[in-house]
Amino acid sequence: MGTGKVFLVGAGPGDVGLITVKGLEAIKQAGVILYDRLANPKLLEFAPDNCELIYGGKLPDRHFLRQENINDVLVAKALEGKTVIRLKGGDPGVFGRVGEEAEALANHQIPFEIVPGITSGMAAPLYAGIPVTHREHAESFTVVTAHDKSQEGKPLLDWASLARGMDTIAFYMGVRNLPYICENLVAHGKPAETPVILIQWGTFGRQKTLQGTLADIAAKAEKAKFSNPAIILVGYVASLREKISWFEKKPLHGRQILLARTSEGESELAKELMRQGADVIEFPRWKRIAAPVNEEIMGTISSYQKILFTSPESVEEFFTALKNHGVDIRKITADLFGFSIKTINALKERGFIPGLIDEMSDGGKMLVVGDGRAQVQKYENADFWKTSDKKVDEQFFSIFKRMMDDADVNTVVFPSSASVEPFITALQKFGIETESFLKNVQVVGMGKQTMGEVAKLGLLGSGMPKKATKEALVEYLTGPWPEKTPANR
Repeated sequence: MGTGKVFLVGAGPGDVGLITVKGLEAIKQAGVILYDRLANPKLLEFAPDNCELIYGGKLPDRHFLRQENINDVLVAKALEGKTVIRLKGGDPGVFGRVGEEAEALANHQIPFEIVPGITSGMAAPLYAGIPVTHREHAESFTVVTAHDKSQEGKPLLDWASLARGMDTIAFYMGVRNLPYICENLVAHGKPAETPVILIQWGTFGRQKTLQGTLADIAAKAEKAKFSNPAIILVGYVASLREKISWFEKKPLHGRQILLARTSEGESELAKELMRQGADVIEFPRWKRIAAPVNEEIMGTISSYQKILFTSPESVEEFFTALKNHGVDIRKITADLFGFSIKTINALKERGFIPGLIDEMSDGGKMLVVGDGRAQVQKYENADFWKTSDKKVDEQFFSIFKRMMDDADVNTVVFPSSASVEPFITALQKFGIETESFLKNVQVVGMGKQTMGEVAKLGLLGSGMPKKATKEALVEYLTGPWPEKTPANR
């Protein structure tokens, strides 16, 4: 067994779309990922199923892995012959201690690459509507760590050079030292009326901002209980925010959505919600295990009047099985239906014009194609072809916990009736008391069948969009929150 390779990857500031192409390619080939707190955990969903995930995140009041331990883990895993990804929030070279990690690898003659990332000191201001340089306001820009190894964690800086020589200053993770920062800048010549903006969770849907001046921002931050992770941006360029703020104007900005997952693939619904400004946590994460082909059903496929697919994956698995067994798809004369819009789209990509389950009439010989019997209990006379089994990936439970700790979920979306029971079961297994949790959030179902499943479990639903489409869901979520009812249909 030879030595592996380590990729020291910048994950970007938070928005999943801001990781580099090279960084994402590295994640997709990983055998081990050692990730930080500020690297968006959603990036881990691009890793292979058998990838080992290790949390090395650091909080101000405690360390999960100290830097020397992180170095040791990188060396040990690479010596096992594995491809190791060190996933670090922002850019690894900007207060990311990548130099220490690279030195440790070099000392052991372990090959490595450093993949730059977008640093939050530039990205967070841009998402708040502020370029860090501007021909009329700022010709210089600097980044500063606002806590270091000095006594009491107060940064020892050349305050005179910062105050007089820099137009725009981005302080990283410095909310605790904000009074100290403001006092020193003013004492060394920065005007007290200089604009300051705090940007918390920059580029996430939960991004928050607080504006003031060097004279009053510390008091405002204390009153608002503003906390890290945050960028403190100092400079007159901050005045541009009123004109060019864009991210916080997205229709779903501030929505923190927990989306019930029914498959292990990428969710187009989740991507659309994020495009519209929401934070989306998908739960649970699934693993798929292939099942043997049902030879009897395959031999009589032309005898069915209706075929219902329970997931997009079941579509792929069904038609792959037909192809591998030399079955002509023209033998399929049945009307095709899907449990969800995503399943419908998978059928459309193959040239069919399917219908949603709500449009399916009674009667006729029926086949259900899917990954479990839970969805077909109501179709007692139907035949069932189990194309695969799904299993909740419990490795992601700890990751889900950290995402929930950092978020403040205000919306739960069930994309299909098949998503309700597995989601509730997984939440309970995770240790969340479902009824009390859902009581304080908006619960949305994509269609009457879905809301019926919510009601059947005795839960309160908030409502549903006019159509079971991602566009209709976005429109619904931009409206007022309705009162909850047991069924709300």
